[in-house]
Formats: sequence, C-alpha cells, structure tokens
Amino acid sequence: MAQLWGGRFTKETDKLVYNFNASISFDQKFFKQDIEGSIAHVVMLAKQGILTKEEKDAILKGLTGIRQDVEEGRLKITDEYEDIHSFVEANLIDRIGDSGKKLHTGRSRNDQVALDMRLYTRLEVLYVDELVKELLGTLLRIMEENVETYMPGFTHLQKAQPVTLAHHIGAYFEMFKRDRSRLKDIYHRMNYCPLGAGALAGTTYPLDRSYTASLLGFEGPTLNSMDSVSDRDYVIEFLSALSTIMMHLSRFCEEIIIWNSNEYRFVEIDDAYSTGSSIMPQTKNPDIAALVRGKTGRVYGALMSILTTMKGIPLAYNKDMQEDKELTFDAIDTVKGCLALFEGMIRTMKFNKDVMEKSAMLGFTNATDAADYLVGHGVPFRDAHSIIGRLVLYCIDKNCSIEDLSIEELKEISPVFEEDLYEAISLKTCVEKRLTIGAPGPYVMRKVIETQKEYLARDWQDEDAIDIPR
Repeated sequence: MAQLWGGRFTKETDKLVYNFNASISFDQKFFKQDIEGSIAHVVMLAKQGILTKEEKDAILKGLTGIRQDVEEGRLKITDEYEDIHSFVEANLIDRIGDSGKKLHTGRSRNDQVALDMRLYTRLEVLYVDELVKELLGTLLRIMEENVETYMPGFTHLQKAQPVTLAHHIGAYFEMFKRDRSRLKDIYHRMNYCPLGAGALAGTTYPLDRSYTASLLGFEGPTLNSMDSVSDRDYVIEFLSALSTIMMHLSRFCEEIIIWNSNEYRFVEIDDAYSTGSSIMPQTKNPDIAALVRGKTGRVYGALMSILTTMKGIPLAYNKDMQEDKELTFDAIDTVKGCLALFEGMIRTMKFNKDVMEKSAMLGFTNATDAADYLVGHGVPFRDAHSIIGRLVLYCIDKNCSIEDLSIEELKEISPVFEEDLYEAISLKTCVEKRLTIGAPGPYVMRKVIETQKEYLARDWQDEDAIDIPR
C-alpha cells in the first residue's frame, strides 16, 4: 500500500479501512491536473530558491515522463496507491530518486486536492459551456427558419394564443443563455488558486503564491488558507448550474414527448434518435427525450449529496470532503452526454408546420383577438369577453373554428361583427400585430434573432454586453 504518511503509526492500516479511505478509484480522473499543479509548484519552488535548478529539471523531467507514459498506456494507475497524489509522487521517486521527495515541499494533500478539483472543475465549466453554446446555435437556426410558422401557445397545457415556432423555441434560447451566464459567473468566482495554503495554516517556506497562480491561469491566490482547503462552494454552484441546465432540458424534453404523440403530431423525431418496442411493431418512442428527462433527478441527487455533506463540516479540511468527487464526476458526464444527444435530436427533428397551424386554428387561440375586435368597435371589454365565450361554445357544438362561421352566424351572436373580422382574427394578423420586444411578431422576432446572433458571436467575456433591440 503506497501512501504518503505512516511515520507516526506502529502498524499497518486494516485492509478494509485502507480501501474505505482510498480514493484512487475515482480521483485518478485528476491525473493531468495533479501533474499540471505539481509542475507549477516545482517551477515556483525553484524560482524562490527552495529547489536547485538541477532538482527542478530532474523533477520536471520525471513528471512529464510519468504523464506521457500514462497517456500512452505504458504506466497503469492501480489501487496499489491510496490516491492520485501517492501514485504520482511514488512513481517520481522511483524514477529520479531522492530529488522526487522534495516535490511535496511547502504543500499538503489538502491544498493539492483543492487545486486539482478546481483545475478539473474549471475545465469542465468550459466544456459544458461549449455544449450549451452549440445547442444555442441549433436553436437559433430553427428560430430563423420558423419566424412565420404558426402554432398554439399554451397556458396550463391549454391552447391560449397564437405564437410562432420561432417564438416558442426562443423561450428556451433565453433559458440556455442564462445557463451560460451562470457558468461564466462560476468560472470567475472560482478562478483563484488554493495551492500554498498547506494543510490549513500556510507554510514557513517563502512561497510565491501569486506566481503559482499565474502559471496555472488563475486570477490570483486565495486569501485565507483555512477557506482555501475547505471551500467547495464552486462545486455546489457548478452542480446547481448543471441542475438548472438539466431542468431546462427536461422541460424541453417533456414538450417534445407531448408534441411527438399521436394526438399532437407537431414533430417527428429522426429514426437515429428514436427506439421501438419489443412487442408493438408500430411504436416509435422518444426515448432519448425521456432518458434526458429521467437523468435530471440523477444530477439533482449529486447537488443534494454535496450540500448534505458540507452542511455540518467544521473548519478546515475533513475527510468527508472526499465525497465531493464521484457524484460530481457523474453529474458532469451526465450533463455533457445529455446536451450532446439533445442537440442532435433537435437538429434532426422534423416540424409538422401544417399540423401546428391547424392546431392553433382549432384551438380558438384567436379568441382574445376576437374580443379585442369587439372592444375596438365600442363594446366594453367585459361584455366582449362574454360574447366571445358564447361564440366559442357555439363553435365547439358545431366542431368548427371561428373562421369557419358565416357572417350571418356571427351576427346572430353579436351584430357588431362585420366582414373585416375574418382578417382581424387570422393567425397571421394575430401574430403580426404583436410588435413589442419579446412578442412573436415577425418584425420584432427578426430583431431579436439578430441580437441573439450577435450574442453568440461575442466572446464569453463580453456576453453581458448585449444591446436590446428597440
């Protein structure tokens, strides 16, 4: 059992205790980050005169050799080692001798694992952001192609008012855009280097923590050594952001599942993203959407796990914090997989535009506009509301839309109706006259699409600098 401690102990750790305590099975995921952090630490130690140039060169050669051998499969990470730190240091000493024992000068596994976790999480934030951005690009293309694709808008799953597919998809564009904003906030808030905090109280060695931070691409060193080793807020924040992303994906998946049903037929999911039944040959199931919806709870579970783990831990580092990794790794991999699959499903999905338009017409989504027509002709709104309610009941009884009624039938319900009503309540008119920013009217929708294009073209750093169209 290769471990970095033991001098104070008089007998071997019980094998069950060792296995329970060991983290190599999952923290080997930090392999690259552990090497990266060690290289920066050694360069800083040499700069400060704590290591000689010869020692620095030997350690750096050993570290890069270990990294290359692992990446190319010549060296295996096994459970012979307690954790990834033990693996790297033990193999370094085997390769270069006593110089390797100086690698750990001025640091503890507490600040080392805190650094590894930050480096890993920071990189995953960028990976997830890139996937969300790719999804946004696909959504924007759908919006551009469907500015005049009419469909019902819903409240309480009831058909409410006519909108366009571009407008409906645009709502999800806003959700995922906020997700990117959260990721950016997390990235900047977490981007401070804990290395050099030691176990909890710093070190007597003259470390240059700012230099180490700059080598690793951090904005600076953390400012309290106790907080440095015991902080996992950034993990909680990232899992919270991932949970919100999954919530947005799940909502979208729920709608796709509904739209894909025989009753709606708004969409047809590509065969590549569908599955069949083992007994019913006619079925084509939206299982990717269902699995994404189901995996949302898995990501929520990771968030609740780390919140529960952290809630009772006193300062500074405690072994409980080892539990921050496995479920976090799983949640990150789950979200990345869901984003990639969902984007592919949306990109290849067919929208049945004629079915959507017919659904809007038969759902009385223009009833509010019919009431507005009466108000425009001098009828008090409350009376207009009642008249249109009777009109809808009449149509339901006849199984037709308002537009299907003759002018004579309309006048029987209210003599105010004239021939111009048909134009006033057409889906095209109902949508086009909604011209405020954020509404589905094609004129303002195209303005919003141009704004979203500019947003996607900007660097991450500039994403908040978005001009609102007027």
